[in-house]
Amino acid sequence: MNQALYSHALFFDPLDRKVEWSRIDRHLNRIPYAKEEKGAQALENGGIRFHFYAPSANAVKVAGLMGREYEMHRREDGYWTVDVDDIPPGFHYHHYVVDGVSTTNPLTAYGYGGFQPVNFLEVPDPSFDAYLLRQVPHGSIRMEHYESKITGRTRCCWVYTPPGYDSNVHRHYPVLYLQHGGGENETGWIWQGKINYLIDNLLAEGKCKEMIVVMNSGYAFKEDETSDFLPGDFDSVLTQDCIPFIEQQFRVLTDRESRAMAGLSMGAFQTLHTAFKHLELFAWIGMFSGSMEHKGHGLFDHRERFVDVEAFNAQVKLLFLAMGEQEGGYEPIVKQYEELQALGVACTLYTCPGYHDWTVWRKSAYEWLQRLFQA
Repeated sequence: MNQALYSHALFFDPLDRKVEWSRIDRHLNRIPYAKEEKGAQALENGGIRFHFYAPSANAVKVAGLMGREYEMHRREDGYWTVDVDDIPPGFHYHHYVVDGVSTTNPLTAYGYGGFQPVNFLEVPDPSFDAYLLRQVPHGSIRMEHYESKITGRTRCCWVYTPPGYDSNVHRHYPVLYLQHGGGENETGWIWQGKINYLIDNLLAEGKCKEMIVVMNSGYAFKEDETSDFLPGDFDSVLTQDCIPFIEQQFRVLTDRESRAMAGLSMGAFQTLHTAFKHLELFAWIGMFSGSMEHKGHGLFDHRERFVDVEAFNAQVKLLFLAMGEQEGGYEPIVKQYEELQALGVACTLYTCPGYHDWTVWRKSAYEWLQRLFQA
């Protein structure tokens, strides 16, 4: 089974081993290992087998899967297990309920979502495997620190550089600033989104341009600051702190036509606010599962850009909208797209079956990347 289905923030290649402490031979310095069960294991029939270790529990459930929960059954060795065959292909957050208490499972992949560490699982999708780990040249993921004069704090961003970046020392690359959604953080596009594998695989097939991708935390609060919609002044953090840092630290092209911004959900709205406000910086705009409605709150009103449609179309190389067809915002975004077309605004709409989750966002990114930085 492909490693990308199980890699996560704690393990790239899960050990699937545990120490049997009762059998340690301290005299001979031997530490016996035993095979550990996978928390969520994909089966050949398309189902998932769950395991949870709780020898003293009275009841265990796995919950949060398409609004359903499943009773797990105790084994004599202290594990609880259940086979489930009605989970659709794709990415799924979920949790476990042990004697009525919601918790996570250390045997299952971890990410950050809903403002907390959370388990996720992958049901292999035979119709979409572009996010899997393949034997192709791989780019690198780098954790970078920069100082923010906006928040007064050191910030972290994750940066993808394409294969050959370190050896092609005279080459400069376009850059995509890519944002996560509400409740998630700058690691989301790596562990949940598998953005590095998407780009690696597209590059190997000659379907996208080499690029650098910068992933920031969308939360930009100052100390003791609160917000009624957006989390702090991320617009200023990105444009005044992060972009200058990236352009000093990495070999990136600095003209506006070599700079893009995209995001999902909350990150889509941040993209709407920042990219439209700073067309002098961005020529490529991508919004996944985000509305074109203006939220007010003193933010830049993107509708000003449509007063002169010809000027907008001349500046923006691609306005890309994407939405899952079972999302609550599907019909509104289709209507907004039709309204933009009626105005003469050049834009692209991509939809696919799915909900407000990483299954849709991966596919949206896959389509977006193939159009990005194309002449």
